[in-house]
Amino acid sequence: MCVIDLNSFPVKPVLKYLLQDKTTKENIIFATDTYTVDGYPVDQTEQITEDLLRRMGENPIQPRCAKSRQEQADRTRKNAEVFTPVWICNKMNNSLDTEWFGRENVFNTENDREWVPTEGRIDFPERLTWQQYIDSTRLEITCGEAPFLVSRYDAADGSSIELSRRIGMLDRKMRIVNENTDNEEDWLKWTYRAFQSVYGYEYQGDNLLIARVNILMSFVDYMSKRLNREPTAAELRKMTNIICWNIWQMDGLTGMVPLRTRDAEVRQETLFGFAGIEPEEPVAQEGIPCRVFDWKGNKSAEYNSIKR
Repeated sequence: MCVIDLNSFPVKPVLKYLLQDKTTKENIIFATDTYTVDGYPVDQTEQITEDLLRRMGENPIQPRCAKSRQEQADRTRKNAEVFTPVWICNKMNNSLDTEWFGRENVFNTENDREWVPTEGRIDFPERLTWQQYIDSTRLEITCGEAPFLVSRYDAADGSSIELSRRIGMLDRKMRIVNENTDNEEDWLKWTYRAFQSVYGYEYQGDNLLIARVNILMSFVDYMSKRLNREPTAAELRKMTNIICWNIWQMDGLTGMVPLRTRDAEVRQETLFGFAGIEPEEPVAQEGIPCRVFDWKGNKSAEYNSIKR
């Protein structure tokens, strides 16, 4: 059973950064009413902080498979939360790669609910390169714990998956990086590019934190296997920044930060032009549009603007 330990490496050194919301410049919020602190329910709009997590006890945030059946049922009923078994994730990701490569069984061959990884180096069709595959953008909508991006464990039952058998979109990109780089500098360069190319959004804050942790731990897994070392503090911070921009909290129906509003500016024409004044009526509220980062353009943009 896979457990999320917020007090272990590599999570603990960067936990405060993993809780960041890049749009609001505050912290992500719970956006679920299933938690209590000191015997009192936590409001959905409450920001998730390190202090609050400590007060919630040991290992307060856990994958869906570690929750009770009753809590799983409650979350499904309230939030339509269902997690996809890894064999279905593999089937769907294989379909995407069949379209990209123009052939089947690129990374593995399916056998009912199992799969056999392909042997040898992945060949690329004419006019397509391994660098293009690394840079190709992928988005997992309503990503939950990000099972389509990284497959450290089967989200349905929590069983661990060894590195060579992982089937996530990012796992596939990391196989390509490993097969096509022969020194640490290039490996790091293309690993960062691979992580910058995958995106995902999620409504509930606990799932979002787990998704970020899973992606960060995948980075550490691949570095340990390839470079035989742990990331430095600077490398951890750089990767955490990428993850927090690319895996963000959003209401997918509106493109807005969940349950957050800001006061609409009140303006009135005066002798000196437009100026803010104290309103007699309640101030109008407006949602906060989510922002994502364009790593190639080195700038952020509103999600709704680039979606169109």
